[in-house]
Amino acid sequence: MKDKITVSISSIYGTKHFSFGKKSRHTIRVASYAILIGIIVTAGIIYYLLNQAEFSKLKVKELENKSFSLSKEITSLTKLKTNLESDLSDREERMLLVSDRLNDLEKLLSMDDQGDAALESRLDTAAIHSSVRVVMLTQIPSGPPVKNARISSGYGYRIHPITGKKKFHRGQDFAVKRGTKVYAPADGAIEVVRASKEGSGNFIRIFHTYGFSSSYSHLSKFAVKRGDFVKKGDLIGYSGNTGISSGPHLHYEVRFVGRSLDPKPFVDWDVDNFDIIFKKIRGVGWESLVEKVELRVSHQLQLSSQKAAALTDKSK
Repeated sequence: MKDKITVSISSIYGTKHFSFGKKSRHTIRVASYAILIGIIVTAGIIYYLLNQAEFSKLKVKELENKSFSLSKEITSLTKLKTNLESDLSDREERMLLVSDRLNDLEKLLSMDDQGDAALESRLDTAAIHSSVRVVMLTQIPSGPPVKNARISSGYGYRIHPITGKKKFHRGQDFAVKRGTKVYAPADGAIEVVRASKEGSGNFIRIFHTYGFSSSYSHLSKFAVKRGDFVKKGDLIGYSGNTGISSGPHLHYEVRFVGRSLDPKPFVDWDVDNFDIIFKKIRGVGWESLVEKVELRVSHQLQLSSQKAAALTDKSK
């Protein structure tokens, strides 16, 4: 009896007696401890979660402040980038103007005509191998950058359609609708892709081999990005009316070591009119260029022959 505890509960229906032995008391004690521990653990978890929630709020606030700071910095950098691009565009424009003035001075002093006449006398175009012709037509701008387009303005001095002032036009304008596909006239690397609402508008420049480059102004959209390699005939963009423009058209330029050249002979240049480029374009060392291309083609043919011979020996 000493090991038992009796609990009596009286009600209108009588008295009920509950007896708890040693084992039952142990079970109740363990359960009580378990409940107490559970309460303590739960309280600890709630306290921890509350602290974490507070810490998270502080962290969120800190991140919001950082985000705001970064947004301001991005806005500042974007503005700086725009200013630098505008400054670069102005500097390029000035450099091109200086280059054109030097070109005019060279012509006045007859420096180009004398040198080119000597080169032409030594250059036998009929002897140029067909492989060399293909390489030159592939790696130097040839053919029109847009298909079936009318030339609306040529290379040389003209009255600017917007300013009304006489100004040297360094390229050739093609009268095309907005969204007309523009193609690379030769293999090369995309050197500049610049979006702008001023001057040349949306602009692309391709760096070709042997010191030649071509550029495309007033585009509506780009199909390439800076650093892309393109092959002759690849799509690079779409014509438009961006920048200072009197209507939808493509302004196309060809340059040699930074100096502007008349694009028309390059547009007309193909296998059937191969000699035209040497007669119309002055200031390019065509004889030296042809020699370099011939050496490269010869070297490639030798490598191809060696490779074919090696494959033949293996198959025996």
